[in-house]
Amino acid sequence: MKTELEKCMAGEWYDCHDKVFLEFKSKTHRLLMKYNSLPYDRKEEKYEVLKEMFGSIGTKVSIGHSFICDYGCNIHIGNNVTVNTGCTFVDCNKITIGNNVLIAPNVQIYTATHPVDLNERLAPVETNDGVDYIRRTFALPVTIEDGCWIGGGVIILPGITIGKGSVIGAGSVVTKNIPPDSLAAGNPCKVIRKINGTSGQ
Repeated sequence: MKTELEKCMAGEWYDCHDKVFLEFKSKTHRLLMKYNSLPYDRKEEKYEVLKEMFGSIGTKVSIGHSFICDYGCNIHIGNNVTVNTGCTFVDCNKITIGNNVLIAPNVQIYTATHPVDLNERLAPVETNDGVDYIRRTFALPVTIEDGCWIGGGVIILPGITIGKGSVIGAGSVVTKNIPPDSLAAGNPCKVIRKINGTSGQ
């Protein structure tokens, strides 16, 4: 029988109040408070906090204040990456960011989601006091490949891959995969044109 963590990482319904997730959140909340309180010029200390919080992190990584994430351990960042101020990463499943990526202010990356149908989203559970309802949750990974630039205020929904070297225009809501070397924008985000694919090496 799968653990709740195994269900989560497999993209299945899972109990987000299971002890393992509460422990992730507790640790990450503590590290976020420390990270976001450190002065800008204490870069080595900040990097050490990120190493403790994330699943993996490369070199030359800058993450602006105030950064928010959920579990922390599901975030994997490559080399030469800038994440600007006010970003939120809901990393219930993996968020993988490649090398040479720019992420502008107030970008939101979501991996967690819920069924659209109310009868699926709210599941009745018998308790000693009668019937309670739990919200069914599942999570899908998000990947941003090498050389991408994600514009300010972009929202990336669960299960999305943004292909190598692509640019997402400010304010876009990314609901479908974006192929490599594409300029895409809008809500929902759509490819506008192909761009020169020389970046992301």
